[in-house]
Amino acid sequence: MLRSPHPPEHTARGIGLGVFWGLTPTVGVQTFLILGVWGGARTVFGWHSSLVQTLAWTWINNPITMIPIYYLCYVTGQVMLGHGADMAGYAAFAGVWSAAMDGSMPLMERAATAVRVLGWPTLLGCLPWSVSGGLISHHWSLRFLRRREAKRLARRGAMSS
Repeated sequence: MLRSPHPPEHTARGIGLGVFWGLTPTVGVQTFLILGVWGGARTVFGWHSSLVQTLAWTWINNPITMIPIYYLCYVTGQVMLGHGADMAGYAAFAGVWSAAMDGSMPLMERAATAVRVLGWPTLLGCLPWSVSGGLISHHWSLRFLRRREAKRLARRGAMSS
């Protein structure tokens, strides 16, 4: 983020996109989705952003944070669907997730179980978090990078006088 030769807007767009995708339940296909959106945004809308920053900032969703982030999205989705009162707790969610990942069933059966039980509420529930996270991180990084650039230019101007 600090070494980018591009303008702050370019880097901040990459960071915002990375946080957006990092807060979605798309681990395993994130890179393909990012490449598609990144290329499409450049081609169709002329929106240039840092692909490196986008890929790096998706790491907010990693093996340590994955289940808590997905649970937050699941709970949010259940509330959005009006099922907040009858949902199971974190232990039940983690149990379904662990069962889908432990290898005791064939891969496609595990994936189908996880999608059936967790999929729609988790996908729906990620929307408010991913959109707000992407917008907030874009705003924060843009402000930070612009201030940093202004200080750098001020130092350069002070040195040359």
